[in-house]
Order: sequence, then C-alpha cells, then structure tokens
Amino acid sequence: MTDSLSSPVPFNYDRFLTDLKHQIRSAQLRASIAINRELILLYWQIGQSILARQREEGWGTKVIDQLSRDLAKAFPEMKGFSSRNLKYMRTFAEAYSDEEVVQRSVAQLPWRHNIALLEKLKDADERLWYAQQAIENGWSRDVLVLQIETGLKARIGGATTNFQRVLPKEESDLVQSLLKDPYHLDFLTLGKDAQERELENALVLHIRDFLLELGLGFAFLGNQYPIEVDDKEYKLDLLFYHVKLHCYVVIDLKMGEFQPEFSGKMNFYVAAVDNLLRAPSDNRTIGIILCRSKSKTTVEYALQEMGKPIGVSTFQLSETLPEPLRNNLPSAEQLEMEIEAIATDLEDKGVN
Repeated sequence: MTDSLSSPVPFNYDRFLTDLKHQIRSAQLRASIAINRELILLYWQIGQSILARQREEGWGTKVIDQLSRDLAKAFPEMKGFSSRNLKYMRTFAEAYSDEEVVQRSVAQLPWRHNIALLEKLKDADERLWYAQQAIENGWSRDVLVLQIETGLKARIGGATTNFQRVLPKEESDLVQSLLKDPYHLDFLTLGKDAQERELENALVLHIRDFLLELGLGFAFLGNQYPIEVDDKEYKLDLLFYHVKLHCYVVIDLKMGEFQPEFSGKMNFYVAAVDNLLRAPSDNRTIGIILCRSKSKTTVEYALQEMGKPIGVSTFQLSETLPEPLRNNLPSAEQLEMEIEAIATDLEDKGVN
C-alpha cells in the first residue's frame, strides 16, 4: 500500500496552496478590520456615555479614575481602560457627535491613529480629510503625524502648472491634485552649497522616503535615465511612472531659483519621452521641475507657450547640523517611544 505522505505532489499544487494562503490572509485582514471597527465604536460609545454623565450629573476626573479601576478589574484581559484612555474616549466622542461619520471614516483607523488626529488637529473637516487619506494610502501612525506636521492638505495642488491649458479638464484636475508645493525633503541633510547631482544622489539613496513624499502611485524607473535624440544622449535626472495616471513623469532638479529656460529644457524632455518611451495605452508624459524657490509670475510666463504638461514646485530641506551634534541627538521617533514607554509604565503602576 502506498503511503499518501510520500506520494508525488499533484500538478498545480503550488498554485492551489498560494491561492489558499491568499484567501486565509484576506479573511484574517477582514476579521482584523472588523474587530478594530467594533473596538473604535465601543470607545466612541463609552465616550458618549461619559459625556452624558458629565452633563447630567456633573461627573469629574475622580469618577473617571474610579471607572478606570473598576473596568480594569472587570475586564483584566482587555487593555485600554486607563484613566488617560477613557479621557481620550470622551474627547473622541466630543469630536465626532455623529455615529455614522465614525463608522464611515475614523472607525477604519487604529485607535493610535485617532489619538494622533485628536492631538494634532482642532478642525473637524481637517481631521476627516487626513483620516480619509490615511485609509486610502495605508499610512502608519508615524506617517500620518508627519503628513499633518508638514501641512500636506495645504500643499496639495499648490504647484504652478500649465495643466489647465494643455490637458482635458478632468485629467488636469486629477494631475494637479497629485502635485505639492513645497515638497518636504526633511529626510535629507544637504548644505546650502550642494549641487543638483548631490541632491539627486541623496534622493535615490532615500528613494523610499521620496516616494512617500511624492504620494501614492509613483514607481521609480531610474536616475540619469538616458534618452537618445539625433545620435546625441541626454540624461533625465529622475524618471517615474505613475500607475494610476498611466503616464511617465520626468523630474528635473534645480538647487537654485527657477529660471525661464528650465521650462524649455523640460518641454524637450517630455516630448522625447512621449516619442521614445510612451506606449499607445499611456497618457501624456508629465514634467515636474523641482527648485529651491520660484516667482509664480515668472513661472506662469515661462509655461505660457509650452505645449507639454509641466509643473513647477519648490522643495524644502532640513537644516544641516554639525555631524557630532546630529549623531548624538535623539530622533523624533526615539523621543516618542521614550514618552510612550514612560506613560505605559505609569499606567501599569496605577498612576493617572
């Protein structure tokens, strides 16, 4: 009798196993999302109950402290009933009075994301905007905080472009909404005298951070990307493909102020990519000129007669610190971890 364990693996077994793994992981993800949604709704309901008692019976901080101890005793397997967290629940419920809004938006985010939204933003519309961006882009809490602190909402769509003139309205509005001004390149530390190639090399070295700042959809194809026109080679500083827009994106880096001649050079690059790389199914190539500073009027004049879609944005670098000092300073993430560790320790000791 043949041992079934030693039988040959059936044909297409690997594909079958891969499909099953995908189904299981998808089910786990859906279950995790559902559990998180129920937890956030529970926190909101607790917060609403506390608010109601405070309004009707004048509950103060001492009652919340007592409630924290009693809930922790009743549900020892559950974390999250510290006095501080109950106060966050109250603030959370106060910030979102409509349960439908909670279910549709913020309940899809982990609790620590919601705490960050409450701590960093006072305006309700801004909180919901950043919450939706975090959901759509899959941001971690740290990335969400970074985007809030760098004012992403105000920066989106701020580039000076000729898109409205050279692109159909729907496409123009979509592309415009993807460009920022300024771009925050705080993950780089370059001196004021750095050259374009140093900036380019630093961006390539930190391409993951740069892609995060560019936004969802950008795929990096290369730097100093060669194109040949009339037997002469030209090199593009950075070349990307945008998977949602279905188009190539050429980025030209300038360490100084925008000059009118930059637009002519970019117009040539975009035309070359359109003719040499663009497939029939691709949309028109987009050009982005990134420079340290710009005059909006100068840019508008420079782009006025250009036939290719071009945008001009500025970028900001972090302040350069002396090497010994920079290496000995704790990062923001390290400081945050230390603070959270101290807070957790105090909670465990019953100090609220």
